[in-house]
Amino acid sequence: MNLEKSNKILIIRLSSLGDILLTTPFVRSLKKQYPKLKIDFLLREQYKDSMLLNSNMNSLITIQKDYDVKETKEQLLKNNYDLVIDLQNNFRSRKISKGISNKIVRFKKPALNKFLLVKTKINLFREIIPIPVRYAATIPNFNLDEKGLEIFTDSEISPLFEKDKIYIGICPGSRHKTKMYPEEYFIELGNKLTETGKKIILFGGKDDIEVCEKISKLIPGSVNLSNNNEMLKTSANMKMCKAIICNDSGLMHLSLASNIPVIAIFGSTVRDFGFAPYKGKNLVLENNSLSCRPCSHIGLEDCPKKHFKCMLELSPQFVFQKTLEFINKA
Repeated sequence: MNLEKSNKILIIRLSSLGDILLTTPFVRSLKKQYPKLKIDFLLREQYKDSMLLNSNMNSLITIQKDYDVKETKEQLLKNNYDLVIDLQNNFRSRKISKGISNKIVRFKKPALNKFLLVKTKINLFREIIPIPVRYAATIPNFNLDEKGLEIFTDSEISPLFEKDKIYIGICPGSRHKTKMYPEEYFIELGNKLTETGKKIILFGGKDDIEVCEKISKLIPGSVNLSNNNEMLKTSANMKMCKAIICNDSGLMHLSLASNIPVIAIFGSTVRDFGFAPYKGKNLVLENNSLSCRPCSHIGLEDCPKKHFKCMLELSPQFVFQKTLEFINKA
């Protein structure tokens, strides 16, 4: 595949926040190696802020959740793409991309490996290959640069931040329950950090507002900055933190894209899937003593074993100690 002969390409990654941010090293490296290449990016409207100000792209194309496939294809056909890179590779993205270019390449998902690891605990992943590296593999012999994720923001920082304070962010939300560190654990952890002079900031999207409010009320002096999925504002405020403690979630990737050190707490998922923190300063805390992990590659609403040991055995005291060690080195 000769990208030198390509004038205009389309990258498709419709969702979700973390998956889209994980494309940014690939997009940046493409633009760096082929500066004349015009890169369009197709994604769902609700995630547009993640790429809105990304200068490595020519155009950002958004679709609604209830988009019309025929209308979308007609719009894309007018752009005369030399190449389509489908990084979603599901039924929807294949339906959209079919016929809009003579050349279409798709992200190869390690579906069998994930299935076997979840269902039988047979691990065929010989090494942990980060998703950005897998994305880049859609182009033969293409190499990423050494930088991490990125997001561009022009939002102002909240006036609630004070000078000479050390802020630790907590992102308690995640799409699935088995990926969420317990609320009561976050409360205990936040209070322990507060006792050492740190100030706690709660971050989250619209689905996390309630849990952030509950936790914030029980941590003296904490500030709840959860919002209605205002990613650029969240990213700007994250930059004021010394470190951010989070679950395996989109905000984990947003924290790293904002160039903030991350302590990630993994429950039912594992790093082998490739969605662990990419580059940047990070620490993953997980319970490796359990034979039942992973029980899912995306997370579940309840623990199949009914004990939830993957999270419950990671005590607030343990996470507190690891956090102090980490931020002292960060």
